[in-house]
Amino acid sequence: MRGPGPELPAIAVIADAHFHDIEGDYDFEGVRIGNRRLTVRSWGDTARSTRVFNESYAALPAALEQVCIRGIRHVVLLGDYTDDGQLATTGSLVRLLRHWRDRHRLSFYAIPGNHDVFGPFGKHQSTRFLNASGTTTLVTSDAEVAASDPGQPIVTPKMYCGGMPDGLLPMAEFGLNRNPAYLHWETPFGRSDDMHLRQHDLHSADGLTVRRLVDASYLVEPEDGLWLLMIDANVFEPRNGNRDISRKKAFLDSSNAGWNALLRVKPYLLEWIVDVCARAHSLGKRLLAFSHYPAIDPFEDATGSEQALFGTTGIVRRTPEPAVADALVRAGLRVHFSGHLHVAARSSWTTGGETLTNFAVPSLVAYPAGFNIVRAGTETTEIETVSLASMPLDPDLLDLYRAETGHNPSTPEQALQARNYGEFLHRHMHALVVSRYLPRDWPEELCELAHHASLADLCLLLIAKPCQHGHARQALLACKGDQTLSGILDDMAKARGLDRASLGTSSTLQLVVDWYRLRQGSTDALPWIPADRLRIYRILAHEFGDAGLAEQNSVQAFLTLFLGVLGRSIERAIRIPPKS
Repeated sequence: MRGPGPELPAIAVIADAHFHDIEGDYDFEGVRIGNRRLTVRSWGDTARSTRVFNESYAALPAALEQVCIRGIRHVVLLGDYTDDGQLATTGSLVRLLRHWRDRHRLSFYAIPGNHDVFGPFGKHQSTRFLNASGTTTLVTSDAEVAASDPGQPIVTPKMYCGGMPDGLLPMAEFGLNRNPAYLHWETPFGRSDDMHLRQHDLHSADGLTVRRLVDASYLVEPEDGLWLLMIDANVFEPRNGNRDISRKKAFLDSSNAGWNALLRVKPYLLEWIVDVCARAHSLGKRLLAFSHYPAIDPFEDATGSEQALFGTTGIVRRTPEPAVADALVRAGLRVHFSGHLHVAARSSWTTGGETLTNFAVPSLVAYPAGFNIVRAGTETTEIETVSLASMPLDPDLLDLYRAETGHNPSTPEQALQARNYGEFLHRHMHALVVSRYLPRDWPEELCELAHHASLADLCLLLIAKPCQHGHARQALLACKGDQTLSGILDDMAKARGLDRASLGTSSTLQLVVDWYRLRQGSTDALPWIPADRLRIYRILAHEFGDAGLAEQNSVQAFLTLFLGVLGRSIERAIRIPPKS
């Protein structure tokens, strides 16, 4: 084990920066405001997305400024460092990182995510950018897609997302290749950084198709005693059949693959991890591991409540199986940092008396935006989350959004009235729930209930006898006229110290939005939810919730499970995370 020695340096970990250069050149005229020519996504696209787009241009420099203020030199880029891997975007990011490296002496250690590269030859990207009129223009690298667009699309190679190795090469100087300043550097394949010597075989499920692909994993020792294990957990598994390898459909998308597929498709990585962990122990090195994908479910949803509520969502498809954590614990890994899900969380898994802790690092472009600072001692790991909430908003972007939405002072889009980035993302979550989660994931009648019912209505439904799906509206009308149910609710409110009248004026939609905020932000979401509202949620979850409910045969069962998950999220958020 590591004995007394030099103090290990702090490290900044930035996940899912999704950098988009709004002032970049995509062969599109864009929108001119003063001396700026802006290439931006619409508010409509932003409201429906789990991340914001244009604000990434300011968010990454703002995060790096906070890194410098704290005197930190080492920065891990935990995948999805680009918007969608476009050649022009990657070039802009490289110039930005070089500026901070050369001017501020920052050292970057990057590992790719599913948005940065694709397969061996890459894939086309298509995006609609905003015009001054509030309309959009398709900008794409795919001539076939452009041919089917009724507008005046622009075809440019600058939108193409590179493959491996071509898409990695611009970022090679940021940890992916060796550097004379590193005390140690290696890959699963040896000491060479030649991309052609860092390839592995991928087999299709039927075993009939085999492809060669670069693996970007590496181990680096930037300062004495500190080992950073950068794991390329992207898995581009070939599809069955004889397909054109240059086409996207030749490979399964890595977005839903992650560690579940890695154990099966890239077993050599686990062998390397075992070896690295053993050497770190014998040499007294402090080992921290990083990959884009979580190794433990950051939502700790052992009961499968997400799937029971909403079906096979993206969250369900991207949840790592327990076998992943078991394998990594047995390999000797103890600390792992992940991104991908845009969630702030800490989760642990114990096997055979040994524990792996996964720190899910928040995104720079999703609620609640921030990054982690890691201070690794010989036995403990201290984590500080740095918020970007106070970052100013770009007034030009707000003006464009308002023009696009036909700004009406009587019914303004709340996110566009935000005073800073934190408020913007907090309110963006409301738009996201209304524009995406409710219409996409919720049963229609429960979506209507979320929009129009009060918390008192919700309680009356839960007190009443179960009603089958399809009858929520009629059941609620009956509940409202039932004096017995109303009396039961009055008694419960009095016993729990709740204001019965306030339940009648409190919105179920507000609860639903806060449910998603707490799920994504955990502890970091608490400052944004008033204490009195949080107290009501805890009481409702205690009175009516059950996160382990298996049967989904009534409206009440859905609401019971939903409130159970709310209670679990609140308890996870308010607990004080121990040092790992």
